[in-house]
Amino acid sequence: MALPKEPRQKMINIMYLVLTAILALNVSAEILESFKTVDKSLQSSNANLNTSTNLLYKSLQEKLAEGTTMEQAKIWQPRAEEAHKYSEEINTYIENIKKELKTEAGLVIKEGKEDFKEDNLDASTRLFETKGKGLELKKKLDDFKTKILGIDGSIKTAFENNFPVNTDPISGREGKKDFTTGYFHMTPTVAALTMLSKFQNNVKNAENQVVTFCHNKIGEVAVRPDQFSILVGQSSNYVMPGQEVEITAGVGAYSAAAAPKIAINGSSVPTVEGKGTYKITANGAGAHKVPVVVNYVDLNGAPQSAKAEVEYVVGVPGGAAVMLDKMNVFYIGVPNPITISSGSGWDKTTVSLTGGTLTGSGSNRSVEVSTIGAASLTVTAEGKSSKFDFRVKRIPDPVFKVASGKARMQSVEFKGQQFCRAELENFDFDTRFSIMSATVYFSGANFPNVATASITGNSLAGLAPFINRCGPGSVVTFDNIKVNGPGGPRNIDGKSFALYQ
Repeated sequence: MALPKEPRQKMINIMYLVLTAILALNVSAEILESFKTVDKSLQSSNANLNTSTNLLYKSLQEKLAEGTTMEQAKIWQPRAEEAHKYSEEINTYIENIKKELKTEAGLVIKEGKEDFKEDNLDASTRLFETKGKGLELKKKLDDFKTKILGIDGSIKTAFENNFPVNTDPISGREGKKDFTTGYFHMTPTVAALTMLSKFQNNVKNAENQVVTFCHNKIGEVAVRPDQFSILVGQSSNYVMPGQEVEITAGVGAYSAAAAPKIAINGSSVPTVEGKGTYKITANGAGAHKVPVVVNYVDLNGAPQSAKAEVEYVVGVPGGAAVMLDKMNVFYIGVPNPITISSGSGWDKTTVSLTGGTLTGSGSNRSVEVSTIGAASLTVTAEGKSSKFDFRVKRIPDPVFKVASGKARMQSVEFKGQQFCRAELENFDFDTRFSIMSATVYFSGANFPNVATASITGNSLAGLAPFINRCGPGSVVTFDNIKVNGPGGPRNIDGKSFALYQ
């Protein structure tokens, strides 16, 4: 466009050109919100990886104190701690870069909250290119990889070809771009912060994989039974005069090296000859359950956990009793079957319920409730009334799962799945939840930029283009999960899956 000679018109035309350029550089609010959503998902994934890794560190400390694993732990626990040290160093470094980037974008603290120009295109270019932070970050990431692989020869062999942290040039339509240009040149501030969270995710994923490797090395310790003890059980835990009780006995073989740790009803109990004893005073009419958890080391030296429940019934001599066939709780959205004993004939017995609806007749009844709180059942037999109070609860949230549902999963196992599910864990009722929708994020290995997709229903078929790209070091996060089940639709916790070889 030719500029006119008249000064005023020339100035108007110049201002028009400047305004057009500004509008061209403006980043839409929708794009900014998308980056913020991905950044939130990455931080959630980082928190999940931290939880998983911290559990491994705790287990490594315990193995240092156990006789059967002490020698192996002395070798591999320090290696895991070294990986933790390197991970913490670079994670702290990246957090400091985030602060510098926000400062470049005009950071101001207003009422305790950060406020900066999220759409600023110059801040990242100025910090990472002009001030050289891009090359510095690349060197830090490369040094992190070198240090981790240098901890031990077997670690280098296992992870050298699929290490989660990668600073190679980025390929695009305009050819390959170097690390700084590809990630930070003319990038909105909020997008650059998301990229930094991505690198933190890569680092934490690498740390988790290496610590898992060290932990598995300690598990290679064999345990053999070397002690024996008598085991005694009973056929019934509710008897009346004249009824028969059957006693069974046998011999159990166990290893002192298995070091069983027993918890009954939530309390740790002393272990003598491989067994723990717990006494409880029965009270409260009806059915009761006592959970039992035993943690031990199996014949291959691997830590295991076994769970069981001891059930017993407290009767009411000469009176009424109410026994829930499932639990001592009424759940919303499902029929709650109960068994009632009146201590008299049903022609002389009446039953009433407050806080719900009672159906059925005789001993076998069903209760339906709709509001969280309490419900009371009154049984009147031959003019004598017995009142039984119960809690009313919502069915717990199901757990989102793909395949085994483990947070760490072999990539080949994940890639072979076509469906996801929402599964109730440790719940006695036969009820189901169905997946309605979820947002899915792909990051880590093979995803230099976080990819976003969504599902409706439990089919993963629509994610095939992304799942096919997954490999060891990839992280798949399901968020904003909505399910439908008893009581209607609800949102449940998201889940991240870290894939490995």
